[in-house]
Amino acid sequence: MEETTSTISLMEQLHIFAIGKALLILIVGYFIAKIASTAILRIDFSNLGPHGKVQLKRAVFYGIFILMLFSALRELGFDLSVVLGAAGILSVAIGFASQTSASNLISGIFLMMERPFSIADVIRVGDTTGEVISIDLLSVKLRTFDNLFVRIPNESMIKTQVTTLTKFPIRRADLQIGIAYKEDIEQVQQILADVAAKNILCLDEPAPLFILLGFGSSSVNIQFSVWAKRENFLALKNTMYQQIKKTFDDLGIEIPFPHISIYKGEATQPIPITMHQEQHGSNEPITDKTSSRKL
Repeated sequence: MEETTSTISLMEQLHIFAIGKALLILIVGYFIAKIASTAILRIDFSNLGPHGKVQLKRAVFYGIFILMLFSALRELGFDLSVVLGAAGILSVAIGFASQTSASNLISGIFLMMERPFSIADVIRVGDTTGEVISIDLLSVKLRTFDNLFVRIPNESMIKTQVTTLTKFPIRRADLQIGIAYKEDIEQVQQILADVAAKNILCLDEPAPLFILLGFGSSSVNIQFSVWAKRENFLALKNTMYQQIKKTFDDLGIEIPFPHISIYKGEATQPIPITMHQEQHGSNEPITDKTSSRKL
């Protein structure tokens, strides 16, 4: 009886020792994984962006920790072949149950390999424009300019046209301008060039571009394109429109608005229009005023 009790006590001690050893392996493994994942970033990976470094840090951490977890399970007496087999079956079941997540995961890997944008870039996806704050395996997170949080699945990122607005250091602002038919186009071109030259945000190289778009219903349509540094794009666009409007007003250059004129014949005055107003409670029309107008 005493031998049986002693044997049970010894087995319990061994079991407690195995549990303690497994816990020690997990704790030490956690700190080793933490240190290794931080130290790996000290290596100069010139071909990795901020997102790539974050993913590398996660891969190193979870890789080391999972190895330590397997070692702890072995100390507890688990058969790792059975564990790995169960994990494989579970992975297949989860894969069939979550095909959308698997598609997003694969798309996320493609995004990581292609790297069309990085964290802190400003991108446009469909009607949504915002700053990239996170690129994960399943989705990309954006913060819009009105401070909204937007999550876009990676599968949508692969299938949709994505425009990276901050990829290059300079951007072109296309200004749409209309002038009256009576204006001298060459004079207007020179005026626009002078306005661009005086704007400190406008780059001299590439040079501004003047494009005659065609003849509209009430104006000659012009596109005047100027270049700015990426961070000055909106400021340049706003100041250029303001300066063009002020300069045109000072020099008498007409910016027309859509209108229709009715004529009786070629080179005649507009048709005079008589306006009548009916007095309340009376059937007799009362003439309010007579005027000649362009409709």
